[in-house]
Amino acid sequence: MDRPADARAFIAARDFLLAHRADRDAAYHAFRWPALERFNWALDYFDPMARGNDRVALRIIRDDGPEQRYTFAELATRSDRVANALRAHGARRGDRLLLMLPNVVQTWETLLACMKLGVVVVPATPQLTPTDLADRFARGGMRHVVVDGDGAPKFAGLSGDYTRLVVGAARDGWTPFEAAYDVDAAFVPDGETRASDPLLLYFT
Repeated sequence: MDRPADARAFIAARDFLLAHRADRDAAYHAFRWPALERFNWALDYFDPMARGNDRVALRIIRDDGPEQRYTFAELATRSDRVANALRAHGARRGDRLLLMLPNVVQTWETLLACMKLGVVVVPATPQLTPTDLADRFARGGMRHVVVDGDGAPKFAGLSGDYTRLVVGAARDGWTPFEAAYDVDAAFVPDGETRASDPLLLYFT
């Protein structure tokens, strides 16, 4: 498989750690972080490995429902659709997207989609209060929100022109996330991703 040089350097570093996972001293003394210039983990590593790959990539096991399984190929295609849907809603490289979901497949689809777009993800626990969210909006400059039906009411007091996508529910003023699954799956990035571009804005 022909990959960009930076992708090959990333994979070589990963393979070195895997080969020495039982030998801490060797790993510690010989490992070197690859000096990457242009690298997008979703586009340069995940997608080439995932296309046509029917191995299970994600298993979701919950107390309140059946086990769900998704292959690498399915996640690659589903995240392409989500990326195109976000782009249609105005998501652009460098925008901040607040992601507040439990452990559902849409969490991982959105993460991959944002990587492909160059959108900065702001992970948020569903336990946040409206006050917590207002603080993140004020300091983080949120442009987009992906949340489930339980979380959507917490944004009622947060005005502004931001994209509102809701998973698994119908809420006034919110677009169903699932509409993304009807979007074209042919994703084309708008440009290169530099290794110095931010991916996460993480509040602790």
